[in-house]
Amino acid sequence: MSSLNAKFRRSHRGAQEAGRRELISRSLQSAQHCLEDQDYGTAYAHYLLVLNLAPELKTSVKETFQFTLFKWAEELDSLARIQDLFNCYEQALELYPNDEVICNSMGEHLFRMGFRDEAAGYFHKAVKLNPDFADAKENFYRVANWLVERWHFIMLNDAKRNLTYLKAIENAVCSGCKSVLDIGTGTGILSMFAKKAGASSVFACELSKTMYELACDVVAANNMDRDIKLLHLKSLDIEIPKHIPERVSLVVTETVDAGLFGEGIVESLIHAWEHLLLQPKPKNQDVNTKDYGQVIPASAIVFGMAVECKEIRRHHRVGAQEVAGVHLPHSVKFFSPTYAFAGSEETVEPYTTEKLSRIPGGYVPLTEPFQIMTVDFNNLQELKSFAHRKSWKLSQPVIEGGMLDAIVVWFVLQLDDEHALSTSPSEETCWEQAVYPVQGLPDYSVKAGDTVMMEVCCQDCYLKIQKISFLTSECGMDCSDRDDMLGLGNEAELCNALASLQTTSEQDGKGQVCVLESTEIALLNNVPYHECFRAAMGKVLSSLNPSKDLESMDIDRHGSGVNIQESQNKSSLDVVPDPLYVLDVSEGFSILPIIAGKLGPVKAYSSIEKEQHQAVLNVISEANNFPKETLEFWLSHLEDENVVLQRPKSDKLWSIIILDVIETSGLIQQEVMEKAAISRCLLQSGGKIFPQYVLVYGMLVESQSLLLESAVQGTEPTLGFNIAPFINQFKVPVRVYLDLNTLPCVPLSKPAELLRLDLMNPLLNSASREVKVQICKSGQVTAIPFWYHIHLDEEHSLNTCDEFSHWKQAAVVLDKPLQVQVGDELVLDVQHHKSNISITVKQ
Repeated sequence: MSSLNAKFRRSHRGAQEAGRRELISRSLQSAQHCLEDQDYGTAYAHYLLVLNLAPELKTSVKETFQFTLFKWAEELDSLARIQDLFNCYEQALELYPNDEVICNSMGEHLFRMGFRDEAAGYFHKAVKLNPDFADAKENFYRVANWLVERWHFIMLNDAKRNLTYLKAIENAVCSGCKSVLDIGTGTGILSMFAKKAGASSVFACELSKTMYELACDVVAANNMDRDIKLLHLKSLDIEIPKHIPERVSLVVTETVDAGLFGEGIVESLIHAWEHLLLQPKPKNQDVNTKDYGQVIPASAIVFGMAVECKEIRRHHRVGAQEVAGVHLPHSVKFFSPTYAFAGSEETVEPYTTEKLSRIPGGYVPLTEPFQIMTVDFNNLQELKSFAHRKSWKLSQPVIEGGMLDAIVVWFVLQLDDEHALSTSPSEETCWEQAVYPVQGLPDYSVKAGDTVMMEVCCQDCYLKIQKISFLTSECGMDCSDRDDMLGLGNEAELCNALASLQTTSEQDGKGQVCVLESTEIALLNNVPYHECFRAAMGKVLSSLNPSKDLESMDIDRHGSGVNIQESQNKSSLDVVPDPLYVLDVSEGFSILPIIAGKLGPVKAYSSIEKEQHQAVLNVISEANNFPKETLEFWLSHLEDENVVLQRPKSDKLWSIIILDVIETSGLIQQEVMEKAAISRCLLQSGGKIFPQYVLVYGMLVESQSLLLESAVQGTEPTLGFNIAPFINQFKVPVRVYLDLNTLPCVPLSKPAELLRLDLMNPLLNSASREVKVQICKSGQVTAIPFWYHIHLDEEHSLNTCDEFSHWKQAAVVLDKPLQVQVGDELVLDVQHHKSNISITVKQ
């Protein structure tokens, strides 16, 4: 009987196995048919079934499964089925947990949806699985800049700052503060200072998932993981006894930005005093410190100074009324976002930041430094009064004549009675300064003896300096916004003006407001850029329409010269030429379509998206006597805004397509070569892409500053604590937004051409190149800054490194400095992959 049962079981198992094989075979066939029909969802389901039934097939179907997954994910993404998309990736990663391609793709979807912490984890895992996987490395570098801001490296390398904090914490612990809470711990360095000083219990909180995990690794590596309790929480969410057992006697924090309050230190300390700290020590009483609470830093003094600075001016005020023949009417008022915040419901930083000691062209103090305010972080009532404190006025005498461009702000952070840190521009500091640009005045020229006036308030976690103006010394005349200038103080008026721009392009008596990013204003101020484009576009349009003198077709901006309509009406016998089509797909606000439209019978298309910017561009075109049909907005003609590069009409092609090739950061735009390939197919015979080609230039330099800004340099600056190996995982090989003209560095070679990117003739491009560079000065090569010569054609080019450029520069920072001598020859290996440039020195 038992043998019969065994035989039956074998027979049953055999039938099951045959059934399994049959199901696998049919599912594979069905998956293949579905792929042929582009039914990716069903194909994915079949492959999922196959791989669960037959894990032994993982290797053989891996590539097809990946293809199916990525296609189905794209479809789910387009249908906004986000949860289904992530479910598919989780299923795929269960089957292929160590597949770097799937990890990287999952990260890309997460990054696009704003989940940067999670995306970084997948990119990092993909790089660990395959250190040579270029796509994952580039993605990780991109997200690393978001997750671990570059100032972490600069501050950790600032030994003076670290030592000052250590001494202040030691003083507090020695005086009786034995329980410590570190708010916004970052890498955990202040918590480790507290433990080293002898604190009996140390707690630290960090909101960023990436920084929290980094702090856990750092604390463990320094053998303090049993002594420091790390919390992945915002300090406002900490509860007693749920997260910490009782109130602490010391809070340490450095949650301050260049404007002091921008990281929410006031709100977090109000909560700490009310819920997490022991009561504050009574003033002027000799009592035992251990029974009371205190905060490091104890207080701060905020200072300001009025300055003239050409670099700040060109990024926040449009200086010309005419750009390359295009008249900018007085009715259009251009402002940067730091001005516009007064009329906006959303909270916008009311300042920018600059390291004034390195700003191109320098700056001139127009007033003496003056005190703006003080704050006592150990006084709960004072902190609570901030939100309700009324604005107050300040005035300062002008000591040096010049242009009133900005109020710059810094502070002295008093950690305790003995130790302080200053962020002054005259100090050697890792800090930048807050810059409040002056905008909206009828005149900016001040003389010695004039008085600069401003209004100060603390609102929305920011120190705000507004209504900046000046009184002249002769007659006490107030040079501030007039009624015709959209007064900054009148928020209702500015709100109404901004609202009207959303619904109409008609001018009213008070003009039109146009809020541009500071880089867009710098571009508008870049006169050589626009002149260069006008000359190059004129050359192409002349060659395509030789029967017409383009110069004579130029529209007279005052309305007294010849315009297109008049020239067409001169004789009814004249044949009206077909217009030439020009498409500008450059990023942001651009007047290039109007410049093109002034060069002859042109139909110019702008890819500007914002309604406010479209309205303003229409006002400018009307002020230049454009026929309404000359300028159009391309995106309104497209069914799918993701496919911008299309024919202008079914029977027409473009004469000129303008592409954005270089980001203002100093990097090559993403997918620019792919866009160029599509553009070449959309050009009429003799048509051109602008720019036609780009040359990348670089040189070898020695720069200690770039080293300090790119990676933590060992344990010495962090006072013996082992932090560098952990945070340096997030270092990136390329530093962006550099000003080469003011970067502290020593050139060790002459500039050399590194690479050519040809948008018109791809056969001239190379994905890699070796370049020999001669050393002209002995030293240590630490970095290779690079920039671009943008050639619109053979005669007209732009240098992204010149003084008018709205572009910044970038630099590759070497992992290890390289000692060189005069006369040495180095070979650089230059690689170009998916718009990313890598430069390495071949030994």
